[in-house]
Amino acid sequence: MNEWDDDARWFKAKDSGDHGCVEVAFRGDEVGIRDTKDRGKPPHVYTRREWECFLAGAKAGEFDLPAH
Repeated sequence: MNEWDDDARWFKAKDSGDHGCVEVAFRGDEVGIRDTKDRGKPPHVYTRREWECFLAGAKAGEFDLPAH
């Protein structure tokens, strides 16, 4: 158990299945990300600004998987 378990509402993308997904929670100015397969581990925590920059890059295709 970790401090995020008591006061965070976790959610994952609608397209996520039952395997290999991540969940996100917002708490104040922090964003937590955790693996759905191991919810007992502490989440990776980012600032709101870090999360906004990541989302902007993802929407712009900066983190797309490389072609084979």
